[in-house]
Amino acid sequence: MPYTIEEIAKALGARAEGKTDLTITSAAEPAQAGPDQLALAMKPAFAAGLSQGKARAAMLWADAVWTDYDIEAAILVPRPRVAMAGLSAIFDPGQGYGTGIHPTAIVDPGARLGTNVSVGPMAYVAADAVIGDNSVIGPQAYVGTAARIGAGALLHSGVRIMARVRIGDRFIAHPGCVVGSDGHSFVTAEESAVEQARASLGESVTAEGQSWIRLHSLGAVVIGDDVELGANTTIDSGTVRPTQIGNGCKIDNLCHVAHNVRIGNDCLFAAQCGIAGSTVIGNNVTLGGQVGVTDNTSIGDNVVAGGASKVFSKVPAGRVIMGSPAVKMDTHLDGYKAIRRLPRLFEQVAALQKAVFKSGENE
Repeated sequence: MPYTIEEIAKALGARAEGKTDLTITSAAEPAQAGPDQLALAMKPAFAAGLSQGKARAAMLWADAVWTDYDIEAAILVPRPRVAMAGLSAIFDPGQGYGTGIHPTAIVDPGARLGTNVSVGPMAYVAADAVIGDNSVIGPQAYVGTAARIGAGALLHSGVRIMARVRIGDRFIAHPGCVVGSDGHSFVTAEESAVEQARASLGESVTAEGQSWIRLHSLGAVVIGDDVELGANTTIDSGTVRPTQIGNGCKIDNLCHVAHNVRIGNDCLFAAQCGIAGSTVIGNNVTLGGQVGVTDNTSIGDNVVAGGASKVFSKVPAGRVIMGSPAVKMDTHLDGYKAIRRLPRLFEQVAALQKAVFKSGENE
């Protein structure tokens, strides 16, 4: 759908300059932008590409002198990435899931659907499930028995929401996401090798081999409002109490949150993070890609963990950590620099040894 420069600027809370009645159909990078596209040139380095494209309008930084460029209109934004969020929402064409309940979908008579809920092809909504107003259940998605999903939810193709899961408003789950799978909880009839290893810190393991007995997951999952889960991310049910994810959390693709974990509000986890069972994570915690967190520990509010960090112990609020095991980032960087200096140090030590031995031979 096309929009004028003025309409876009108003939606973004930004300032429009020039021919604000120009019609825009989509956005593009400056060098590839056509006459009906908005060039995204929100830094001077990006604006240099305007001369290579054919854009008549561009989105520029707040104090840009737009008349310096060969364009007819501009949208000036104070915080480019925030503006990008709004602009991408305006021009996102969606997945085309359609409206209403598809003839191949199965909705149990005992399920309760709010107003304007759509259920895609071959999707299934189980008995006693409740889905809020204006929600979209994509093709081949599954909503289990007695699950509760708030208003404005978007379940993409192949999402699985298992029995008794409770989810707030404006939830987004990308393809293949599973919420409410059983936790990885097993026990042996006698003390296991794992228990011995943990108790002795690996000094001795004498347990005989045994079969594993499942602990069933009774706790389900509770998720707050405005949460987004990436493709193929899994959230395990709690053993007795629910696994919990607070409001506003954004969890990337291929992440795993184990049973009994509690996560605060507005956390951001990048791809391939793994959070082991019964760990507590505070508010506004950011985990880089491939961060691993051990079980039964805690991470305080506003912690930032660099990519591939491995957290084996409690982390106090506000700390920036990195490495395996994760330590304060400045400590990790000092250690890394020292490791890089080791080859030169070895050469110096070898040279000193040679000089000492040679000196001894001459005495």
